[in-house]
Amino acid sequence: MKTFKADCLIFKITCFYALMFCCLNISLAQPDLPQKSLTVNATQSINFGTFCVTGSDGGTVTVGYDGSRTSTGNIILLAIAPYAQPAVFEIKLCHGRNVIITFDATTTLSVSNGGSLTLDIGPTEKGINGSSFITNNDCDFITPLRVGGTLHIPGTAIPGTYSGSFGITFNQE
Repeated sequence: MKTFKADCLIFKITCFYALMFCCLNISLAQPDLPQKSLTVNATQSINFGTFCVTGSDGGTVTVGYDGSRTSTGNIILLAIAPYAQPAVFEIKLCHGRNVIITFDATTTLSVSNGGSLTLDIGPTEKGINGSSFITNNDCDFITPLRVGGTLHIPGTAIPGTYSGSFGITFNQE
């Protein structure tokens, strides 16, 4: 009969230590790592507004990331719709991580009847190509990124509405 009590006692002690070991492992476990997913939404396209080319030399129209608009050369800026605006991207990334932005410096815009213009992309409100910035620590906070550019217009540009696209790569650190 004593053998049975001793075996039962050993079993109880073994179960107790096994239970304590499990509790100890659970209490020392690290918390889940924060979300690392990066989401980017393009919410507004860049627009250079309405303008006229008045001479054979052409010029440029620049839209700043702040929405300002200037011209050089033989370009007259008109205050009629559509109005100038920077491109806007909304970035969501948790826990204050760095985001590095990279993009091609130029792209081509075209019009349906065969004309084309060159667009120099940037700067952005977060810096120039290859710059990094830190997102907010709040996972529900959206960090906006505004992007400007300079449009090169030759004096022989074909009138029309030009369109195109440019890509920006967002890498998180």
